[in-house]
Amino acid sequence: MAELAELGSPGEKTAGDDSAPAPRGFAVRLTLGALGLHAAVMTPVVVTMALRIGEVDPAGKEKSLGLVLGIGAFLAMIANPLCGRLSDRTTSRYGRRRPWLISGSLGVVAGLALVATVDSIPVILAGWCLTQVSYNAALAALMATIPDQVPAPRRGGVSGAMGFSFMAAIMCGSLIIGTVNDVRIQFLAPAVAGTLLITWFTLRLKDRPADGDRPALTLRQFLGSFWTNPVTHRDFGWAWLSRFLMMLAIMTPNAYAVFLLTDRIGVPQTELARTAAALVTAGMAVNAVVSLLGGWLSDRMGRRKPFVIGGALIATVGLVMIPAAESLAMVFVGTIIFNIGGGVFMSVDMALVTQVLPNDEDAAKDLGVINIANALPQSIGPAVAPLFLAIGTGHNYPALYGFGVVCALLGAFLVTRIRGVR
Repeated sequence: MAELAELGSPGEKTAGDDSAPAPRGFAVRLTLGALGLHAAVMTPVVVTMALRIGEVDPAGKEKSLGLVLGIGAFLAMIANPLCGRLSDRTTSRYGRRRPWLISGSLGVVAGLALVATVDSIPVILAGWCLTQVSYNAALAALMATIPDQVPAPRRGGVSGAMGFSFMAAIMCGSLIIGTVNDVRIQFLAPAVAGTLLITWFTLRLKDRPADGDRPALTLRQFLGSFWTNPVTHRDFGWAWLSRFLMMLAIMTPNAYAVFLLTDRIGVPQTELARTAAALVTAGMAVNAVVSLLGGWLSDRMGRRKPFVIGGALIATVGLVMIPAAESLAMVFVGTIIFNIGGGVFMSVDMALVTQVLPNDEDAAKDLGVINIANALPQSIGPAVAPLFLAIGTGHNYPALYGFGVVCALLGAFLVTRIRGVR
């Protein structure tokens, strides 16, 4: 973390000025703020939502999980770029990012309180929708602080720190799950901690309001919140499609990994939460370390594409191993290999993305469009996963994970089409 603290001295970076340093300690605060925000929401996506749905609707758990995660991800896809566009235009005296960070984190707590306390699939769905919209409102503003504050040559380290925060968040959430049996604590403890960390980041953020002379937001501009022309900005388009495919490779089988432990490996229901938490913790620990190292090495070498491509290829090895495993130990090995590749890809890919943004002044909006590539697979993945599982007889996990392998390989190939970044 000492490396992160050396990103610069106090002062606000001027957008597009690669010689201006980032505020001192900014990356450390960003990492902790992102860790808190991700812990609140990604822990349910990876583990606790499947357990909660299985508890409330054991007979229809697969369909109910796909419904809740799918609709929530669809709303996330809309909320992130739209809130990003509004954040870019916010003229509040508190700045253009702060209001969205605070209100978003409070909305996450409210939504997860519904999920944790009401034994009804429709109410769980409503709570999860509120959670996703609020999370993405805060996330859009949080991600925009990177091009706001950090010069392009130093973004690899910050991108790696963001990757670290994402994986460390899931790991911390999994530790809570493995040690606490109360479902309310499993959902709300990460959410409350996340709100406190985001508040600390926000209070220290050197933010500024948007220029007050911008014209009113038109319907065309509103619809443009969800679109960046991939023909005019080809590198941006290839980066978007590559990330979409890689996230599809991750999210399609990921939400069903808990069910694989019982259906294929035979983990008893009484041990499922503890085993799933241990599996996620091991994978995320490796992923977090690899994210930091990958971002740092990428900055030192001045290269992005080899890391992104290599990470995708390594991840495919894990995707092949997990459904072929005949023991819990082999599931652990496959998960660790998968997370090595995923950690490298996700950490350096974010640095690559910030270098192909069309316009720094609309950074939150364009990063919101990129986030559609993160959110859309979370909607498509759970929706199509039951189709792959239903192929043949029983639960066809090799078909499900095989789909992920194809997506990851295509994503790796498309990175080669990006010309403006080495």
